[in-house]
Amino acid sequence: MSHNLGKNAGRESDGRVVPTKCPNKGGSLSPAEGMEGRRPTKENTGQTAASQMQSWGNALAGLQRVREAAKREKRLRFTALLHHVSVALLENSFYALKRGAAPGVDGLTWQEYETDLDKRLEDLHSRVHRGTYRALPSKRAYIPKPDGRQRPLGIAALEDKIVQHAVGTVLNQIYEEDFLGFSYGFRPGRNTHDALDALSVAIMRKKVNWVLDADIRDCFGSFSHEWMEKFIQRRIGDRRILRLIEKWLRAGVLEDGEWSETEKGTPQGSEISPLLCNVYLHYVFDLWVQHWRKHRAAGEVIAVRYADDSVLGFQYRADAERFLREWRERLQRFGLELHPGKTRLIEFGRFAVQDRKRRGEGKPETFNFLGFTHICGQSWKNGKFFVLRKTIRERLLAKLKQVKAALRVRMHQPLAEVGKWLRSVVQGYFNYHAVPGNFARLWSFRFEIRKRWLHVIRRRSQRSRNTWELFERIAEQWLPRPRILHPYPMVRFDAKYLR
Repeated sequence: MSHNLGKNAGRESDGRVVPTKCPNKGGSLSPAEGMEGRRPTKENTGQTAASQMQSWGNALAGLQRVREAAKREKRLRFTALLHHVSVALLENSFYALKRGAAPGVDGLTWQEYETDLDKRLEDLHSRVHRGTYRALPSKRAYIPKPDGRQRPLGIAALEDKIVQHAVGTVLNQIYEEDFLGFSYGFRPGRNTHDALDALSVAIMRKKVNWVLDADIRDCFGSFSHEWMEKFIQRRIGDRRILRLIEKWLRAGVLEDGEWSETEKGTPQGSEISPLLCNVYLHYVFDLWVQHWRKHRAAGEVIAVRYADDSVLGFQYRADAERFLREWRERLQRFGLELHPGKTRLIEFGRFAVQDRKRRGEGKPETFNFLGFTHICGQSWKNGKFFVLRKTIRERLLAKLKQVKAALRVRMHQPLAEVGKWLRSVVQGYFNYHAVPGNFARLWSFRFEIRKRWLHVIRRRSQRSRNTWELFERIAEQWLPRPRILHPYPMVRFDAKYLR
């Protein structure tokens, strides 16, 4: 089935569909200037803000119609989508980008592009709709991983980021109606703490005795382009959108002045990569898991996926082992594989402690997910089973090492300047890790930060008389004290997902 939104709109020579609605009465804009995507003439400077608001209002209304159609008909193929990539949407995408991001191969920074932004976006909009827009290769960069290895990133050119963000905004209207509830990564209105809450609540409320902690090896860089195009075409029939996605997939990577073709996957770090990864795993993993637990499992099965990192819970070990075996076979079919060092099946749940104690096997094993180590614990109120979460020790040490190196660079800066910077670092760390049960790790982090700061201050001068007691007053002034900032998982989960 095909679908073409905006049947009552006019079509321009470049293929764009624009609404025929004119400005409100009393305005001085001509009908042509009031149409979506158009800018007012220089003489009508007094109407610039109103025109921009009208264009953005038209864009939002169009996106809402797309979402309603996607929700209404789950098998609908959208054959006309590119006209929703208007100048207003491109402008919104530009301001959604990070201002201080490193430039791509074009060398353009966000601040440089903002100069004559209207003209630049008009030209970009024209090239996209005429089909003359060309995607540039991504510039290869590397960032350190917590385990000491390097994670490859692809820095896209600025205009590629703008168009990718705009197209992703349109496609999200469709796929947000398709994606399943246990998928959390890189989705609007969902974050890591939503995934953590869902996992804890599922383990505590469902019959979970075995946990499969799994990670797909290099998912962003390994998925098949052929399969990706097939998956996208199930919902997207607009050939111009499909050509844009094909351009981004095959734009290649530039490293040390040498271009290399991307035969599979997409550079991690681009604006469109998270959405493409979610679409791929939606068909390869999510729908399959949903079918498997309904028709293949003997007991209860729970699943939480954040991008390529997944945790599944099983009532029976036989189900878990059979699932893992069949999952490996399915991933191989689609060009993916599980990371052998990050995939484990462990006994975990409300009966794990007593069952292992009865067999003389010691405490249950733990697993890591989204920065936290998950532990079988007990509530201090009633002694019931509780999933305890603590900051991953290796992550904490890596952060302290990073702060120590930065303090050395700032050694001779004014005390107040360093204190202000450290306050933001510590508070930012607390904002993510201050979950119930993690209070001791928060205090440990603050204590170690304070110790490293004092060490750097003492090294500024051989005559330094800063004692621990004297420095304590400085630390109290600048370093925030830890406090729990997040509610218990079931409190936030139940409030967000009312049954």
